[in-house]
Amino acid sequence: MEKLASPPIEDRTRELWLQHAAGYIIFRDMKGYAVNNIPADTDDDTRKKIIDGIEDTIYGMMMMMDGVVGTLKNDDYTIKIESNILLERDGLTIRNINTFYGDGMCMGFHDWKEGDFGEDKIVQQ
Repeated sequence: MEKLASPPIEDRTRELWLQHAAGYIIFRDMKGYAVNNIPADTDDDTRKKIIDGIEDTIYGMMMMMDGVVGTLKNDDYTIKIESNILLERDGLTIRNINTFYGDGMCMGFHDWKEGDFGEDKIVQQ
């Protein structure tokens, strides 16, 4: 079973690690859930197209997380969806990154898609 690795000490390294960790969770949980629900008898070409669609959907969500899309407004009001990455220790939040102001979830997407979640380990066995 996976267990969270300890975060890096240095603040900038920790900030990047948190963003990589969020990508890891999204790909493990969101993509994993969707891929596990593809029927077992699906042919390889169709399976690939479904997985491409899942990854396109994840990228669209990451565009919302970056604030590129996901806003609805009129002359007076604005609605937008924001997301935060929280690092907690003993139930207390010790670091909070609003993804609007992070390095860009979309920038990490292509590496995460290939299983690259940065230099510092996210999980340990």
